[in-house]
Amino acid sequence: MTEQKILAGLGLKPEHFDGALACSRPGLWFEVHPENYFVAGGPRLHWLEAIRAAHPVSLHGVSLSLGGDEAPDASHLARLAGLVRRIEPVLVSEHLAWSRWRGHYLPDLLPVVRSNDALQRIADNIERTQDALGRRIAVENPAHYLHIDEHAWDEVDFLAELARRTGCGLLLDVNNVHVSASNLDFDAGGYIDRVPAGAITEIHLAGHSRDPALGAGLLIDSHDEAVAPEVWRLYRRLVRRCGPRPTLIERDGKLPAFGELLAEQQVASEELALATESSEA
Repeated sequence: MTEQKILAGLGLKPEHFDGALACSRPGLWFEVHPENYFVAGGPRLHWLEAIRAAHPVSLHGVSLSLGGDEAPDASHLARLAGLVRRIEPVLVSEHLAWSRWRGHYLPDLLPVVRSNDALQRIADNIERTQDALGRRIAVENPAHYLHIDEHAWDEVDFLAELARRTGCGLLLDVNNVHVSASNLDFDAGGYIDRVPAGAITEIHLAGHSRDPALGAGLLIDSHDEAVAPEVWRLYRRLVRRCGPRPTLIERDGKLPAFGELLAEQQVASEELALATESSEA
């Protein structure tokens, strides 16, 4: 994504296909989960190719299981590599999480214990992925819901070391930082300030909700609400420090009209423009 295209994008859902295809807003781009397009042909892939012909597209994976106990599944990597060649995405990313362990698959993004062994294992899996794709990927910080006593690494240091060892980028999910900071009682602003600016290749913004049983005691990274004011404040703080980065508005539930998402995209674009002016001053 060239510098003039460093604006804001939207996570794309089938419900918004017509609006996305017709929209000509400068700098708009879209992100999809590649697993939904691991097919040889048909309407789903044709739909994605039509969007790609009109807009830049990013692939945001959810099932490589980089934090698992074994290398990423070879057939999965092959399908992902084929989609990358076909779509030529501007960005490719995955989560710092696991979903496969000892041959069992769980349909979730589960937390990694940040040990030295995990650091080496995940670095190896990132390198295998980058070698298979022939390109750099970005790794996203997770949302946290409980304390894990076994961590040997601070999360920011862990992510920075992964980037240093593998050359991968970091996808900084600002909502995940806010949710985790609220749930685990740490300073979200301090976390944002410490992430190495040079490693950040993408930013995610999303909404969250409160756990129906625990209320204010637990925030959930639900992606079913508008971006909260406190997340916008963290985002503003981040881009003022690191400069503009491709920024995505994620919405996976309670989907509003496409125009409502474009309004959030416009807010992010305006913040990026201000960050650009600040960095050039």
